[in-house]
Amino acid sequence: MSEHEIRGRIDPAGTAAILGAMLCWTTGPLFIRYLTGHLDAWSQNLWRYTTAMLVWLPYLIFKTRQGKVPPAVWKRAIIPSLANILMQSLWAWSFYYIKPGFGTLLARSSVIWTTTFCLIYFPDERGLVKSRRFWSGMVLSAIGLTTIVTTRKVVAGGAEITGIVIMLIAAATWSLYTICVRIAFRKIDSRTGFSVVSVYTVCGLSIIAMLFGKPGQITEIGSWPVACIVISGILSISLAHTLYYISIQRIGAAIPALAIVVSPFATLLLSMMVFAERLTPWQWAGGVVLISGSVLSIWAQTHLRKV
Repeated sequence: MSEHEIRGRIDPAGTAAILGAMLCWTTGPLFIRYLTGHLDAWSQNLWRYTTAMLVWLPYLIFKTRQGKVPPAVWKRAIIPSLANILMQSLWAWSFYYIKPGFGTLLARSSVIWTTTFCLIYFPDERGLVKSRRFWSGMVLSAIGLTTIVTTRKVVAGGAEITGIVIMLIAAATWSLYTICVRIAFRKIDSRTGFSVVSVYTVCGLSIIAMLFGKPGQITEIGSWPVACIVISGILSISLAHTLYYISIQRIGAAIPALAIVVSPFATLLLSMMVFAERLTPWQWAGGVVLISGSVLSIWAQTHLRKV
């Protein structure tokens, strides 16, 4: 689909894509946290992304041989790939200091950055400015997120604070990545776009892993950790990113960014069972407000009009 023209109804394919991406991304932080006991951040990043690349490599080769991968795609993918390399590195590194639920909540601060950039840069997003539902959803999401984060008692010492800082920077780079994808792959098939980005990303992560990590340790960690690398690479990277590409092409970047704020709540629930992560009553309340704001923002899509 070409540049999406905002319509006064929900786009079924775009909505389904972002919901699918949310489900896939929910499990990613859990796998990363588990793998912290087996590999350094740079190495697990490399192997997880290598798995994702291998999933789409046959497709990329097939389309290239058919002449359906324009040479310009490789050039356009450079900037999104650089943003992705930085974002992925910071994202995985942060979970060596903080637990999955809290970390993903911090990551949702990217909503403010992404939405602001979209409203400024993309004319087809500006119809949201006139939507009371949209702004109400934004406010509720911000209140919910702020409540969850500020009611947490930060552990004394520098480790958790380091993780918080890393994740907040990762959130900003995620916004940059989102905007770059929207610009670079405006009229390009999402599968092609991600497959090219994954090739570049693996090259970048390989350099980082060789410089700062020990990627060869994957041969010593056992079959189950390796299986976790493969599973998380397929679900939380390969499939999730492709679905996200589809969603931002069909319904723009602002709405998917708002919808994604729901995923930390699901991650928190799973982290409670796997890593004994706990929420205070205020954090539960904040989660409900956050979800309500996200739903309200998606509902605003039905009232969008072209400016």
